[in-house]
Amino acid sequence: MSGLEKALFNLKFTAKQLNRQAAKAGKDETAEKNKLKKAIQQNHGDIAKIYAQNAIRKQNEKLNLLRLASRIDAVSSRVQTAVTMRQVTGSMANVVRGMDSAMKAMDLEKISNVMDKFETQFEDLDVATGYYENATSQATAVGTPQDDVDKLMSQVADEAGVELQTEMRNAEAPVKVAAGANEIEEEGLGERLRALRN
Repeated sequence: MSGLEKALFNLKFTAKQLNRQAAKAGKDETAEKNKLKKAIQQNHGDIAKIYAQNAIRKQNEKLNLLRLASRIDAVSSRVQTAVTMRQVTGSMANVVRGMDSAMKAMDLEKISNVMDKFETQFEDLDVATGYYENATSQATAVGTPQDDVDKLMSQVADEAGVELQTEMRNAEAPVKVAAGANEIEEEGLGERLRALRN
């Protein structure tokens, strides 16, 4: 196992540990909220205040752990891309050496086999490059566009039956208009298909 692969393993392991710790902090937060509710019902104001502070502290701890896990996961994606790129580069170097020997012999069948192999390696490189570009542009939790976050929050809130601010609902309105345009286009295509059949 190379240094990059060891680093990748360690990053994934660390992210998993942080997610577990965040889940534990979330459970602790819920427990503190339950204690807070009980203290309020029993009219113990000072004790309730302590439980409320504990719940907020656990919530902040959970959020910080999740943020850190997200950042480590983003770095892990980049390291994974580097490992993949290194593997593809090594494979391409082998193919180029094979092409050199094939060109010396000028064996057309051998050249064809090497070219086919090169083409598959090139496709692999294309996929790896696309993955790398996707990882660098979208994988970082820090660089997530606020509009995407708002839309996701609105969608989840709608599914849960919770109302959010009206501004978030207005952001979804253009999507419905686009769906109507697609329906009109599909109807036009359907009419053209019926005309061709007749």
